[in-house]
Amino acid sequence: MNQIKALIAAVALMGLAPVSQAQDSTVKTTSVIPENNKVQVAFRKLDKKDLPGDVSVVDVASQMNLNYMTSSLENMDGWINGFNGNSMWGMGSYLLIIDGVPREAGNVLPTEIEQISFLKGVNAVALYGSRAAKGVIYITTKRGKPGNQRINLRANAGINVPKAYPHYLGSAEYMTLYNEARRNDGLAELYSPETIYHYASGKNPFRYPNVDYYSDQYLKNSFGRYDVTAEISGGNDKARYYTNIGYQTSGSLLNFGEAVNNGTSDRFNLRGNVDVNLNQYISCNVDATAIFYTGRGVNANYWESAATLRPHRFAPLIPLDMIEPTDEASNVFVKNSNHIIDGKYLLGGTQLDQTNPFAAIYAGGNNKYISRQFQFNTGVNADLRNLLKGLSFRSTFAVDYNTSYNLAFNNTYAVYAPTWNNYSGTDLISSLTQYGQDATSGVQNVSNSWYRQTIAATGQFNYVNSINNRHHLSGVLLVNGFQQSESAVYHRTSNANLGLQLGYNLDHTYYIDFSGAVVHSAKLPEGNRTAFSPTVSLGWRLSNEPFMRSVRGVDDLRLTASAGILHTDLDIASYYLYQGVYTTLGSWFGWKDGTGVQATESRRGANPDMRFPKREEISIGLQGSFFHELVKLDGNFFINKMTGNIIQPNVLFPSWFTTGWPVSSFIPYINYNDDKRVGVDFNLSLNKKLSAINYSIGLVGTWYKTTATKRAEVYEDNYQNRQGRPLDAIWGLQHQGFFRDADDIKNSPSQSFGQVKPGDIKYKDQNGDGVIDTRDEVYLGRGGWFGSPLTLGINISLRWKNLSFFALGQGRFGSYGMKNSSWFWVDGEDKYSEVVRDRWTPETAQSAKYPRLTTFNSDNNFRNSDFWLYKANRIDLAKVQISYDMSSLIGNRKIVQELGVYVSGFNLLTISAERKLMEMNIGSAPQTRLYNLGVKAMF
Repeated sequence: MNQIKALIAAVALMGLAPVSQAQDSTVKTTSVIPENNKVQVAFRKLDKKDLPGDVSVVDVASQMNLNYMTSSLENMDGWINGFNGNSMWGMGSYLLIIDGVPREAGNVLPTEIEQISFLKGVNAVALYGSRAAKGVIYITTKRGKPGNQRINLRANAGINVPKAYPHYLGSAEYMTLYNEARRNDGLAELYSPETIYHYASGKNPFRYPNVDYYSDQYLKNSFGRYDVTAEISGGNDKARYYTNIGYQTSGSLLNFGEAVNNGTSDRFNLRGNVDVNLNQYISCNVDATAIFYTGRGVNANYWESAATLRPHRFAPLIPLDMIEPTDEASNVFVKNSNHIIDGKYLLGGTQLDQTNPFAAIYAGGNNKYISRQFQFNTGVNADLRNLLKGLSFRSTFAVDYNTSYNLAFNNTYAVYAPTWNNYSGTDLISSLTQYGQDATSGVQNVSNSWYRQTIAATGQFNYVNSINNRHHLSGVLLVNGFQQSESAVYHRTSNANLGLQLGYNLDHTYYIDFSGAVVHSAKLPEGNRTAFSPTVSLGWRLSNEPFMRSVRGVDDLRLTASAGILHTDLDIASYYLYQGVYTTLGSWFGWKDGTGVQATESRRGANPDMRFPKREEISIGLQGSFFHELVKLDGNFFINKMTGNIIQPNVLFPSWFTTGWPVSSFIPYINYNDDKRVGVDFNLSLNKKLSAINYSIGLVGTWYKTTATKRAEVYEDNYQNRQGRPLDAIWGLQHQGFFRDADDIKNSPSQSFGQVKPGDIKYKDQNGDGVIDTRDEVYLGRGGWFGSPLTLGINISLRWKNLSFFALGQGRFGSYGMKNSSWFWVDGEDKYSEVVRDRWTPETAQSAKYPRLTTFNSDNNFRNSDFWLYKANRIDLAKVQISYDMSSLIGNRKIVQELGVYVSGFNLLTISAERKLMEMNIGSAPQTRLYNLGVKAMF
């Protein structure tokens, strides 16, 4: 009882707000493994030398000495084979776990992390059940260790500098080209040469505005980012504690109005845990975390407006000194206005722009996005060696609660449209037209309230034992589950399964591991809601064999293989899809006693035989160390199939199962579509000391190919079949340049995407039917939606005396993108980007790179085609850091034990044929380079 009281007192005194934990579920045996050699896998920890090939790990705590990171999964595709930043082995959405509980990557910062495990293969993830079928990323946070109290401090200060801004045409050039667009459409010009001249002259930007939304008049050159972290840990063999307290703040580029004081975000986190050995048989842990985030902003989307509002529409500000003194009505507006900007301006606008980003940022009020996250988990371990040597029991329970909401002062404001004159030879405002009213209510509004609750629990028996230090046995029998409820979402997200793991290795040479789970899902009909997922993994350490011991240069060489079937409901879009659906709000009406009664109609057929989709996989791995660990290699080859994906296939049922009107369908959802993935990954590292320089070079890579192996489809032309094509296939038309003239149009196939004229894009008639339509769309390339087909990463670290250098590069190859943003697809009343300068005209017909301009909707030009396709190949210099260990400069070291300083740069360089496009954001805040100065100390 005294120990329990001591535990509670310790938590209270430290104010611990920690996270969940991934405890080692094994018990001590005759072979004790150092903690830093253990890697978290599913519900247990393994020695690094015994890891299966489909598991990779990053030691974040050690990496932070050379590589300061700002987010938990930052640049992990430059470290881990099989992970491309979006997915593992190209499978899509993985399950992210923090200390045993499903959470989000943003819930934890790198300073809080001990290691990150990447569980890729079927055997590695089987025990987590249905929702882990596409891989698991397991983040293990730091815990206290026996020893004197340790305090680690780290502080960083950095500036974010925009990489690129989009460039749009100024008012005069826009008007000139808009006139051209109207001529192309057979319409009269809208802007006279005199008007264009005035806008071009720039003499009076208030009367003839030419608004550049990206100028330093509205934006800063950079904004700051700062963070500070304190870690406190210590304890003894009876009790250990760890606390992490962190604060982070970041600014904004906007530099006017309310944005000056309301453009920052703040994050405060408090994390802590306590591990206590209550006696020689029972231990427990208590973890808690609190995260407080506040984002301040303005009541306008400035970046979206910057991409859409044309530069001549209105002047953001109206100068008071240009109002005629005799204009009494306008002076009354000035006198009664609540918003005189800098004592010199009224807010500008027009009847069409009564609300605009400038007026909203100056006078529209401000808002706060507030997020609060509280996470609590606890676990109890019981050593049952008195019942059976090597047997133990562990149970965990966790509750997370996330909530967020917006607080806003929503003010209304008046804008003014001036009427100008020049009869005195000087531009003056004759009158003002007011739109809207100034009103500041002072009432703070609450909106967008949201919450999510996660409850997770496990109970497991663990068996770990060694016989004669040769036969190593392991086993886990567990029940595991979690449930997430979310506001405005009717059905909770649930995962429940029973798991069994049985493992054996002989002399760390021959390995066999069985992992299986009985999974359950409420998305399937009764009778089919449970399934068994069996997997097996084999390993053979060739380097321990007599025939390999004489081979020079081989330190360690191991071959692994795994296979299995996982049942999953991850891709079942919704609940109750197995049920037939009828509506009483049909299209037909009957009459009963003078009352209209609508018909009952079917919307969907029932399928009581719906079952789990399955991931079926075989993988082979090779791990090795050579020449006294000079070279290390880890690689995998994998083939997996996702079979029985659920669709509603019209083409597999007779046509009379559906009707056009009234709309009715008896077609059910069924298991039908199959997908296939084949790929390899590798991690090759070179570690050597050359004279006084220690260096390490790592090269990682992932390549995969996807295929839609089975599809329910009926296309008239085989080239349109999705079956046999990549899962991320881009489909579109093939272009043949521009229409040259009217005769070219007349002699070409009929166009079904609207009227075309010379200068419009001409497409290939794939099926020869004389009509250009969607039946002429063909496969164009891979979209890379699950990550680029080939991902490469290189990391280099050098250390000379107290000076260290680190660099990380990444490459992504093999995918394509479509230039379909508002920057490229310009028609109607859209804002003109600089890309339209290469437009087609009769004079530039031979060199044009862009279609003719039009004020109409251009459905023909602006649709998916290879005209807009580009290769998304790129190489990025993601990180460079130089560190200096100043510990040797400290004298006695009684207080400060270690001291270091470092400078680092993030997102420094992109090499690509489409670099300009890749570095430019349209409609959102720009990408930035971060230059950071940091200092760390241990006390």
